[in-house]
Amino acid sequence: MRVEPQQLKAFLLDAKLVTEEQFEKAQKVAEKNKQRVNDVLVMEGLIKQEELIKLEAYILGIPFVNLEKETVDDKILKIIPEPIARSHNIIAFRKKGNDLEVAMLDPEDLRTIEFIKKTSNFKILPRLTTPESIKNVLCQYQKTLEAEFGEIIKKDAGTIKSIKEEDIFEEKAELMKIAEELPVIRIVDTLLKHAILQKASDIHIEPMEKEVLVRYRIDGILRDAMVLPKLAASGIVARIKVLSNLKLDEHRLPQDGRFKVESEEYKYSIRVSVLPVFDGEKIVMRLLAETTKAFTLEQIGLRGEALEKVQNNLRKPVGMILVTGPTGSGKTTTLYSMMGILNTPGVNISTVEDPVEYQMPRINQTQVNPKIGLTFASGLRSLVRQDPDIMMVGEIRDNETASLAINAALTGHLVLSTLHTNSAAGAIPRLIDMKAEPFLIASTLNVILAQRLVRRLCDEKEKYTLKEAEIKNLKKYCDLEMVLKILREEKLIKEKQDLKDVEFYRPKPTKDSPEGYKGRLGIYEVLPVTETIKELIIKKTDADKIQEQAQREGMRTMIEDGFIKAAQGITSIEEVLRVIAE
Repeated sequence: MRVEPQQLKAFLLDAKLVTEEQFEKAQKVAEKNKQRVNDVLVMEGLIKQEELIKLEAYILGIPFVNLEKETVDDKILKIIPEPIARSHNIIAFRKKGNDLEVAMLDPEDLRTIEFIKKTSNFKILPRLTTPESIKNVLCQYQKTLEAEFGEIIKKDAGTIKSIKEEDIFEEKAELMKIAEELPVIRIVDTLLKHAILQKASDIHIEPMEKEVLVRYRIDGILRDAMVLPKLAASGIVARIKVLSNLKLDEHRLPQDGRFKVESEEYKYSIRVSVLPVFDGEKIVMRLLAETTKAFTLEQIGLRGEALEKVQNNLRKPVGMILVTGPTGSGKTTTLYSMMGILNTPGVNISTVEDPVEYQMPRINQTQVNPKIGLTFASGLRSLVRQDPDIMMVGEIRDNETASLAINAALTGHLVLSTLHTNSAAGAIPRLIDMKAEPFLIASTLNVILAQRLVRRLCDEKEKYTLKEAEIKNLKKYCDLEMVLKILREEKLIKEKQDLKDVEFYRPKPTKDSPEGYKGRLGIYEVLPVTETIKELIIKKTDADKIQEQAQREGMRTMIEDGFIKAAQGITSIEEVLRVIAE
């Protein structure tokens, strides 16, 4: 079972996916470099890998499956031992009776299929898939660690030597020795691996009087992961300090550092914060995936008229675009999505960030370092001298940064930045508080986005309709008449239907997702700075009046955007209220 180059060429030309000239050129490169013509076509960007694999599957008469977001049952996964799955890129993913469906990259690997057939006594049904699908499922072998995790911690923690309090403060060498003991290394490695597999964004290690609590932040919610014996605390802290290159014998002052973890499946940058608390030192680690690609604006949840307004303002060569919201609301991700659109060979994009969360090609990213005097303000001052067309400032925190950002926007640059305010309209009084002149704000500000992150409902969810008491309660949070009008405009309900006729969804807990949610997306309000809004800014009008005017001009609020996504079955009303009302 093999697709010959001439056979592939015929199908590609017939489907008009490549021209004859492109295929022949790729074939010459393949012969010269001793590669497969398929790989050259993908490398040259002539065809996407998934499209090519689908075509091969069609030619060979083998079904194609995409498992990039699938979770495979442990019992089925283990039918093929992990070493064979890894070495041959073949995984079992579905079983019906005596039929076992296996996904693979190489349809010619008949020996492996024969081996699985003999050892498992199943009828093997081969399927073609993508390398990303194989990678996703191979990661799930490690999820079986979850059951063993508690035992590993208990067993290893028991072998850690006890250290007297006075020794910790006196003996740096003793701490270094403990940090390099095998049990402590295994505990920290397992904590990190487990957090990465669960797609946690943060790990909290919190010392208490008699134990150490470990919590993971997953989809924005902190969850208890495990409790460790108090005995393990000093070793874990010492190990993390060694990895982060921090002072081992400093226990009275906060410290910040970072380190990296890498394996075949993942590459993460870990940002570490150590804070002295009553019972010891608390550690928070922020996990940043280095392989993460910037999302598109549609993927993060922008849609319809709001998306159009943002795209229109991104086309403007000068001015300022602000993204607002509390900590952890996804502001930086939105900025990266915007830079992904703006990142073309014709422009110079420079950033000053704290920290650099994703590395982007062709963008000059600078990490702030207050210890040596590299702050947002000093970094921004230097960026202006680097001949930029577009500047991204991670956050406007003070008067000086606000003034420099506005001046940069005035002098022919497009400036992207974030601000900590609860609503889009609230950004304007906040800038005025930072001593920015209202007429300068009015002449530079193009658009303001406010956002929150809500959890996505899984595919399995429960339909329900609102009761009278629930509708009455919702009136506290929003104008329900306006919500109904918007739902009618979006064709989510018919003209004569009422709110009690709208079908909403609740999470349905499953084995793979106990809370019924998986992943997150944004809810937004987008406030374009129109002529009438400019007049209000110059008059130093308060945020409420600016909000009212923006709504009269067609701005949908975050809660209204949330209701649309709840009616579409993407999230739940409870989630929208959780992030808006908090």
